[in-house]
Amino acid sequence: GLVYVSGRVIKITPLSGPYIPMVGDRVIGRVTDITMTGWRINTGIAYSGILNVKDATTRFIKKGEDLSKIIAIGDYVIVMITQVTSQRLIDFSMRDPGLKKITGGRVIKINSHKVPRIIGKQASMVTLLREKTGCDITVGQNGRVWIRGTPEGELKAARAIKRIEERSHESGLTKSMETFLLEAS
Repeated sequence: GLVYVSGRVIKITPLSGPYIPMVGDRVIGRVTDITMTGWRINTGIAYSGILNVKDATTRFIKKGEDLSKIIAIGDYVIVMITQVTSQRLIDFSMRDPGLKKITGGRVIKINSHKVPRIIGKQASMVTLLREKTGCDITVGQNGRVWIRGTPEGELKAARAIKRIEERSHESGLTKSMETFLLEAS
């Protein structure tokens, strides 16, 4: 892991291991089932979660309405974790700004412990990626990344993200990524 020392406090950021769901995390999940009251969502961990109809949309939904018309099985969504029970059952919401069903682009998977390096300090790394690739990039805390832009931009962004994942332990990563993105142009 990466070690940060601040006075008498030592902070260790792990570089591998499973994603542990936390309330307030924004994650990218895939709809795997439709229930009577909402959608079952796989976030890439051992525990799936539920997105209830009331937490998915503000529009009125009639009783018995076909929920697959709103979000279908196989669709990806950006959701926020609202509750994690002691049995690791997860509840999601799409009520905040930026939470939505994903359309277009591609979703790639990275190690969830590398997410802070993809985002960077004060979002410096993800801002650099957005500027140099012309893509809209959303990073989920669970290690799924949604990239939407031109096909060339998406490919360039995906390669850059994989490179950051591989070199997350190195210092001066932002500078080396700037050079990499300029050479890839």
